[in-house]
Amino acid sequence: MRGAESRLRGLGARLWKLAAARSVILMYHRIGDAEADPWGLCVSPRNFAEHLAVLRDVGTPLTLAALGAAHERRMIPRRGIVVTFDDGYADNLRTAKPLLERYDVPATVFVTTGHTGTQDEFWWDELERLLLAPVTLPATLDLTIDGTAHHWELGIAAAYDDDERRRNRDRRARDGAPGSRHAFYYAVWSALLPLAFEERRGLVAAIASWAAGGPPRTSHRALRPDEIVELASGGLVDIGSHTVTHPLFPTHSPAAQQRELVASKLALEQILERPVTTFAYPYGESSPESPALVRETGFVCACSVRAETVWKRSDRYRLPRFGVEDWSGEELARRLAGWLAH
Repeated sequence: MRGAESRLRGLGARLWKLAAARSVILMYHRIGDAEADPWGLCVSPRNFAEHLAVLRDVGTPLTLAALGAAHERRMIPRRGIVVTFDDGYADNLRTAKPLLERYDVPATVFVTTGHTGTQDEFWWDELERLLLAPVTLPATLDLTIDGTAHHWELGIAAAYDDDERRRNRDRRARDGAPGSRHAFYYAVWSALLPLAFEERRGLVAAIASWAAGGPPRTSHRALRPDEIVELASGGLVDIGSHTVTHPLFPTHSPAAQQRELVASKLALEQILERPVTTFAYPYGESSPESPALVRETGFVCACSVRAETVWKRSDRYRLPRFGVEDWSGEELARRLAGWLAH
């Protein structure tokens, strides 16, 4: 009897959750065209325009701050849709903002402050430029990472031409066949991911020397401070924090996380001369201590990358988001229908 009652209570809770009002947060990165996109970060301007038209048709676009305030009141809008961008690429201003203005859709851009005012590429982009370029690389790569020797034999993956790059344009890094250039890229990326900024920067520089890579691409640069101000002007685009150096929080101490949170918030507030209240975890990952640190730093909400809808019982300091790729408007509409139906 108790088992039956427990099952009924569980069924009731699931039905109640399904009936609850819910919203979605969408995660973008870049708006542009890319020759290689191993992480699915680029959405073409044409598709992005279609996305914005779809959002207007199927839901109610709103700001992340508005959704956070609604969550605090436990009054989530039904079919609310929030647009966010991670990292702070310059194309968020030059390409995305005019389209956001055309369709009157608000957005939040989470900026990694350590890249503002530099010509550097984000490390995953620089690694892509070095390792997925249509060139022949040396046969082996040796690195010492965190005191451990790493050795890669490229084999047939040492050679990579334009045709192969075009065929693999939309292939994701983790989907590379064993022995392929994508598999090599993913293996090196995985080894560098948990590292502190300075160690990783030195290793990427060593890889650049090994690969005889060219200069950073202006197409992949981050926003400058003056561009952050311009992006935020008009009130349609809000600026949030994405740390200073984009660390993987679970591999860093609470003290290191707090330094990143405080420094990034302060840097953005000095640029904008206004409070910065929203945050997104780099790579969407957090440790058990992270939400409390984010709250104590003065942020009112934080975004993860857990692919779920937002409802009143969502964790406001680990709000879920759906990653958006270079889909047509029709494909996004199909996915939104499925997400908002659950």
